[in-house]
This record gives sequence, C-alpha cells and structure tokens, in this order.
Amino acid sequence: MANNKDRLINISDLAKLIGLVDPKSGKPLTHTLRFWESKFTQIKPTILSGNRRYYSEKDINTVKMINYLLKDRGLTIRGAISAMKDKGNKLDDTVSSSIKTEYYKNKIKLKSKIILSKIKKLNG
Repeated sequence: MANNKDRLINISDLAKLIGLVDPKSGKPLTHTLRFWESKFTQIKPTILSGNRRYYSEKDINTVKMINYLLKDRGLTIRGAISAMKDKGNKLDDTVSSSIKTEYYKNKIKLKSKIILSKIKKLNG
C-alpha cells in the first residue's frame, strides 16, 4: 500500500483544493494550472494514460505557494517566478526569502488554528 506522501491527485482535485473554481459554475479552473505549468518549471505533474495530469505532494505544495504569491501577495507571473527561484542577487534572495517565510508562517498559523479548534471540541 502506498503511503500518503506517494498519493497523487488529479488536476481537477488540485484546482478545487487551492480554490481555483469558477464562482458561477463551480467548475475547477484547470486551464489556470496548465498555464502555470508552462511558466513555472517547478511544477512537474506525472502525466499518465490519456494525457491526464496527476500531482504529487511536492507539486501540490509548489502550486499552493504559487497561488499564494499570485493571488494573496498580488505578484505578477514574473515576480512569482523570481520569488520561486533560488538564484538571483542578494536583494532578490532577501525579498524572495521574506515572501516564502511569510507564506510558511501563514500556513503554520492556519494549521495551529485548526488544531486548537479540534482541541476545544474535545474539551468542550
């Protein structure tokens, strides 16, 4: 049996997971993910029979980071690409690091809130 880290999800499920859904129809915006794949070399889905895309845990985390940079931070594609790269000059590295640090702090904060609410339900 494969463990949870080896689990793959399809492109529609990933779009729903990160909130890329058309507000009117409720359909996942998979074209956005395919566009991001063409711009960000860090996204490398496994393509299986029928050209179906499946994403690993690493890909999911990368897409979440890109979504954060573009949607929450308001960066352009070019700015998000720069933030995702490890290379660059020292100033770019500092800006990139602080953006990534903020993303991970927000992620930890959200998980902490979820855990705290579960603890309150158990005590409650």
